[in-house]
Amino acid sequence: MNGWLLAAGITAFGVSAVHIVAGHRDVVRPLLACGIADEPKGVLHAVWHMVTVDLVLSAAALVYLALADGTPGTGLVAWFVAAHFFAYAAAFLSVSLSVDWPKPLLRLPQWLLLLPVALLTAAGAA
Repeated sequence: MNGWLLAAGITAFGVSAVHIVAGHRDVVRPLLACGIADEPKGVLHAVWHMVTVDLVLSAAALVYLALADGTPGTGLVAWFVAAHFFAYAAAFLSVSLSVDWPKPLLRLPQWLLLLPVALLTAAGAA
């Protein structure tokens, strides 16, 4: 068993739970209540659900990879998942740093949740 990938998977399940609970409260509800047109609102709502599915499936894949350590292709898939979480963290960091808000890195703190999964996965893939 690969302890790094197991830690990454458990952390990713935690990130998924935070996304589902806090994201629904802080993002989805205000989005659905806002005055933008129905079509973009529907697309954004669907994208939020797509990210939910992506986070949960990635977490499950990491746990599977942890248990299947040594199976051919495990390292390649782990690197893909690590790159995936690094890209998510980079997207939030880029958006956070591009706005003129006080304390921008804490205003959109999702990168703080995504980066540990990326780092743990990379450690397990190495």
